[in-house]
Amino acid sequence: MQVERSQREGETREPIAPLRLGPRLKAVRVGLGLTLEEASQRTGLARSTLSKIENEQISPTFQAMQKLAHGLDIDIPQLFAPPKKRQATGRRDVTLAGQGKAHPTGTYEHELLATQLSNKKMMPFKSRVRARAFEDYSDWIRHDGEEFLLVLEGSIQFFSEFYEAITLNEGDSVYYDATMGHMLASVSDDDALILWVTAS
Repeated sequence: MQVERSQREGETREPIAPLRLGPRLKAVRVGLGLTLEEASQRTGLARSTLSKIENEQISPTFQAMQKLAHGLDIDIPQLFAPPKKRQATGRRDVTLAGQGKAHPTGTYEHELLATQLSNKKMMPFKSRVRARAFEDYSDWIRHDGEEFLLVLEGSIQFFSEFYEAITLNEGDSVYYDATMGHMLASVSDDDALILWVTAS
């Protein structure tokens, strides 16, 4: 028992880094795109108080912490969680115009982009919408993740399971839950061209 105690006493432990709430609060505020004045209006804490907290000149009371969490729309533990250390991976994939990977279907002519990267968090692709009516589809399209769509050329009608159909023209966009049934149809003279980004 004594040997075990001596071994434990001889162990070297890494020092625990002190919690620095000030920089964490500033990172949250800046991440939300707020000035000190705007954060003050949201939280009900004086601008000078926020500045002193961020510069670690004072420690906030629990009541102040509650105001911060409520005003910044975060949970109190998020104020204590240190920001994750991120290291650039250097991943990059250039797709020159017209050199994406073609993937035609009955209703779309897809051009897959950034195909050289594996394990992507997003799947970007351009699509020429060949479908011209809701009836051109046998069923709703559904898949995991969320999706962003931007109309590059022409006009489309965007059908979705829980909403009325909407017409989107060049420059219009929509972001939606892709597990919800959805489909598109070109309604312009020429087949519309869209940019799609799917994120899992």
